[in-house]
Amino acid sequence: MLYPLKFKPVFKEKIWGGQKILTSLGLDFAPLPNCGEAWALSGVSGFETIVTNGFLEGNELNEILEIYMDDLVGEKVFQQHPKEFPILIKFIDANDYLSIQVHPDDMLAARRDIGSGKSEMWYILDADPGAELITGFNRKMNEATYLEFLNQKRLKEALNVEKVKKGDVFFIPSGRVHALGPGILLAEIQQTSDTTYRIYDWDRVDSEGKSRELHTDLALEAIDFSPVDTYRTNYKSLPNKPTTLVECVYFTTNLLEPDREIRKDYSALDSFVIYICVEGKAEIRADENSLTLTQGEVILLPAIIPEVIILPEPDIKILEIYIP
Repeated sequence: MLYPLKFKPVFKEKIWGGQKILTSLGLDFAPLPNCGEAWALSGVSGFETIVTNGFLEGNELNEILEIYMDDLVGEKVFQQHPKEFPILIKFIDANDYLSIQVHPDDMLAARRDIGSGKSEMWYILDADPGAELITGFNRKMNEATYLEFLNQKRLKEALNVEKVKKGDVFFIPSGRVHALGPGILLAEIQQTSDTTYRIYDWDRVDSEGKSRELHTDLALEAIDFSPVDTYRTNYKSLPNKPTTLVECVYFTTNLLEPDREIRKDYSALDSFVIYICVEGKAEIRADENSLTLTQGEVILLPAIIPEVIILPEPDIKILEIYIP
């Protein structure tokens, strides 16, 4: 019988990475000097996370999908994603600016034979005073104007900059130009895809004096130049009730802030559920199984589990993710 699953993260060294994945989340990425990303739940080929609890310990996520199929992910999800787990969960520590980048949508990705597109969301776990990120444009834009700003190395002038604080939420659909600034630690929920088109990398070089590859032409066709009224997700949470942060065809993410024992009935959902603990601690019970969930940990609840009990400690915050 399937049970709630924990996984060993895959850690990624990045030129812009720092130490907060260890110091704030307690995830030990040694021997990497500076960790930019912890892939907490991944079915990306070559970077699959491995189960750390129960009789499935040592198995990769996609191996479990191959064996348990719709019992793991749900019938409709398995029909759409029979070979690769469809959601990728990351923790990202931006100690410097990430490159300005964009991701393709499903249609462009299919045309280029690179798997799925990439829409994602960010939940800010921590932010230094004055920390900022880039999402979308701050004016009407078209291809010609964009290229003019890019070629003159003035692109940031045309981009929307947002000051951020703990608890902020941003949805980044495919096609939206974006970048993280320094001093931000966040949880990222996204489609399973590792395709990023790097537009501009701040003219920096590595220790050998080499700059990273840019994808100017590939990115151009991926960019959505449509204006947006607001880029930040506004929400108001209530204790013991799910607060929807993002709802799209690829995933739904709710915020749970229980201050007492609550029962979650997933019997009609037909989808796996992911819990990301972004603050505090709780006990998660399913049938005869009990797990502790603490900040920086992720639990995958197989679709076959009909009900979960959450026993929270004070000030718990959990992101609840599933495919609608």
